[in-house]
Amino acid sequence: MRLRHKPWAKEFIEEHPEYVISSPCQKNTSWKEIFNNNNPLYVEVGTGKGKFLDNMSVKYPDINFVGIEKFESVLVTGVQRVLETKPANLKFIHGDVNDLLEYFNVGEIDRLFINFTDPWPKKRHEKRRLTYKSFLSLYEQALRPHGEIHMKTDNQGLFEYSLESFSKYGMKLKNISLDLHNSNYDDNVMTEYEEKFSKKGQRIFRLEAYLSTK
Repeated sequence: MRLRHKPWAKEFIEEHPEYVISSPCQKNTSWKEIFNNNNPLYVEVGTGKGKFLDNMSVKYPDINFVGIEKFESVLVTGVQRVLETKPANLKFIHGDVNDLLEYFNVGEIDRLFINFTDPWPKKRHEKRRLTYKSFLSLYEQALRPHGEIHMKTDNQGLFEYSLESFSKYGMKLKNISLDLHNSNYDDNVMTEYEEKFSKKGQRIFRLEAYLSTK
């Protein structure tokens, strides 16, 4: 998908540090202190326009949410959204998932979401997939013991690859769905892409993964 360039997005994002951290040096304390509570911390990597986390923050007011997005022309829509809804339990990071441990302490995250990430289908791009083993290593360090990864995608190839990648890494899998919207899972909050794909009749794949030995 080609991103629509918004030359004003960077400046707009930087004008709202109350909702967006744009560099690790801005975060000089723990997320519990940033949110001023001891609630669980859920993080979405590649949060896009932020609709999923905005809806999650309303549905679960006793959970803190952080979305990471590196494309400012996409993230700016999420910032505009929260300026209207003003959630107390949602923040964004304008940054790259590769820098995850610069924004989060070891064992600080309770749950991590990977929703409709780029499948990078070519073999030579395997290392860019957010379920490649190097990313799983990052997640393992940032997650608390027995913390979970929840993933959704419309791409069957990426889903099958991820099932294998999680398993090879030593993670346990549960609540695997090959057709989420025709399953009995009743706690789903949709993303923008999910709404778009489901309206076209495409299947949505979902899984949960965790390290039982951590």
